[in-house]
Amino acid sequence: MGKPVSKVREAKLELYRKKGKIHAKASAGRFTTLRWAMVWLTQLIFFGTCWLSWDTGGVARQAVLLDIAHEKLYLFGLVLWPQDALLMAFVLILAATALFFVTALAGRLFCGFACPQTVYTSIFTWIEAKVEGDHLDRLKLDQAPLGPRKLALKATKHGLWLLFSAWTGITFVGYFTPIRELLATLPSWSVGPWEAFWLIFYGAFTYVQAGLAREAVCQHMCPYSRFQGVMFDPTTRNVAYDARRGEPRSAGRPSGSGGDCIDCGICVQVCPTGIDIRDGLQYQCINCGVCIDACDQVMAKVGKPTGLIRFMSETEVAGDTPPGGLWQRPRVAAYASLLLVFAGLCAWTLADRSLLRVDVLRDRGALHRETADGTIENAYTLKLMNLDETPRRFRVEVSGLPGLGIVGEREFDVAGGSIRPVLLTVALPADSTARGIQPIRFHIAALHDPATAVEEKSSFVLP
Repeated sequence: MGKPVSKVREAKLELYRKKGKIHAKASAGRFTTLRWAMVWLTQLIFFGTCWLSWDTGGVARQAVLLDIAHEKLYLFGLVLWPQDALLMAFVLILAATALFFVTALAGRLFCGFACPQTVYTSIFTWIEAKVEGDHLDRLKLDQAPLGPRKLALKATKHGLWLLFSAWTGITFVGYFTPIRELLATLPSWSVGPWEAFWLIFYGAFTYVQAGLAREAVCQHMCPYSRFQGVMFDPTTRNVAYDARRGEPRSAGRPSGSGGDCIDCGICVQVCPTGIDIRDGLQYQCINCGVCIDACDQVMAKVGKPTGLIRFMSETEVAGDTPPGGLWQRPRVAAYASLLLVFAGLCAWTLADRSLLRVDVLRDRGALHRETADGTIENAYTLKLMNLDETPRRFRVEVSGLPGLGIVGEREFDVAGGSIRPVLLTVALPADSTARGIQPIRFHIAALHDPATAVEEKSSFVLP
């Protein structure tokens, strides 16, 4: 007597689920196509954007560059400074809220289609398949004793992985140091210490995470997989197995005496994290949908309706009808509202952003000084920040006390995208009735556009 069919199937699945590295079977279908479309899209953006140039006043620069040394973030025609931290905070909050909103709607879609770990694991697995063969060939190769063929295949695979990781590290650093300048320094390794650190670290990180750790990141290391469940509700749609339709599984049963599931195990074989979706929702599931593609193909072959595994909510799995409207789901409605609020704040902050910033510093070394012609003077340093990439000329005026005025030059040129400290002397006639510390205001406006203006408060010290 042979083993019961269920025991044979259990032993067969064990091969994919727990013994060493997971070698997922290649699949095809609409979700697999969508995943590869996201791989191409994200990598075209990542590897291509750093090579784009942007012309500013006849001078070409890298279109997207985080220039830490000069404290600037270039985003095509937009230049952000540390003073724009509020805008960056809104962007980060907006991205997090969008992630929460998508998670509440359809689970870990980000993990399955756009997460860098998923994207790079897909690329590394593709390289592995091209060198070592399909999932069964790779499994046999891992179990085979070390020999010339195995050594050659493994060396080729890891060499390609390292080359890809190195180029990934170069591209990453190319967003902080202009990519063309960086490449020119690599042959002689005349890069700076921080550039050298990130080239090595990011390349090694990609190699380890996508090549060696792979599914272990989703299973054990990713914090998002641990807390994403708090964003779910009974109407969140996840990849799920329709047990009411599939059970009891019909493997080894007479035709028509069981459910639609034939217990082929293909859903486990194609899963990149090695789980059995038929066991219910598990935190390791990344909602990539490849098990749906594989199961649909099997159902089509055996002449049964597709959708045995599909995106379903907990309510649908239980056989109930989910709420029809978005606003009937409080959690999703809350995330959608926050998304709209922060999108509005981000747009308003960007629209209200002035291209002129001014810091006023009063000379603390001398509170005031009296001149021979009977005036009282205070000294100030104005830091004029021209956030525009075009050189501009600004005019400075002062108000707040009768007779108050600026001694000397009042108009100043500031280069594009730079800060110019300006020493300014403000004088008041000595016969003024004011005494002590008096509030004053500096008015700074661009000559080319009076609407580009800033008013800053300061104080004037009198005897």
